[in-house]
Amino acid sequence: MSRDTASAPARAAARQLDPEATLRRRRRAAAIRRWVGHGLLHLALLVGAVWLLLPLFFLFSTSLKESGREFVSPVQWLPNPVVFQNYPDAMTALPFDRFFINTAVITVVAMLGQLTTATLCGYGFARFRFPGRDVLFTLCLSTLMLPSAVTLIPTFILFSKLGWINTYLPLTVPAYFGGGAFFIFLCRQFFLTIPVELEESARIDGAGTLRIWAQMMLPLSMPVLTAMAIFSFVGHWNDFIGPLIYMREMRMMTVAVGLNAFRVSVGNIAWNQLMAASATVMAPVLILFLSAQRYFIRGIVTTGLSGR
Repeated sequence: MSRDTASAPARAAARQLDPEATLRRRRRAAAIRRWVGHGLLHLALLVGAVWLLLPLFFLFSTSLKESGREFVSPVQWLPNPVVFQNYPDAMTALPFDRFFINTAVITVVAMLGQLTTATLCGYGFARFRFPGRDVLFTLCLSTLMLPSAVTLIPTFILFSKLGWINTYLPLTVPAYFGGGAFFIFLCRQFFLTIPVELEESARIDGAGTLRIWAQMMLPLSMPVLTAMAIFSFVGHWNDFIGPLIYMREMRMMTVAVGLNAFRVSVGNIAWNQLMAASATVMAPVLILFLSAQRYFIRGIVTTGLSGR
């Protein structure tokens, strides 16, 4: 027994002198710290995700509650009973079918215009060299610092003189004049990451500028085009100020204005039906983002890698 007790310090000293055992202990300790750090990080992300999703969950929960139980205390997170009739009632209280058609037409037409003209402008800034190119690009970016409220009255007067009030033209035609400074910037930065040698080989084969843009640059730009499409879709689908200012008739309204009209037109606000209408209006945006999330993140990450 005394022999074992005496040999214990010797074995401990031998382990300390063994470099492989020391390396294994350090690796094990590093692995434990890494797992603990990852666990705490994922726990914090989970708590943040739950906190951010609570309003969305409350919206869907309230949309399925019966009238009078929307704001009971304590909060009833799970509706009991579940009333699915709130959705058809909300959609028939106002002509939401017409609102969806109007919004879809405006969104698709404006999105196509922004994607087309922004890629053309971005390709020109990325590849063509002409006097004042950098100054013009700087001026284009400087418009991002200009609040939209500053140009609201001048643009309204312009469209009024053109006779475009109560039409979809003020909401769609401007998208075909560059597509916006932010989209031009995204396209330019992405095109700078594409090797110039690809275009040079195409020009040797006799391809022109528009053919190179359409058949070579656009297929290679699917990540940034997807990101732009999502931004454009969300922006036009949720646009409230534009349709509110330029539209005069109920049949011309969009879903964003329709939701506000739903709130105003009903004497006692049916919050469960309003939440049902909001969830229905929000569904296309969520479906689009979830289905194109991978391409959206890739487009944002790869944009701007070039330092030129």
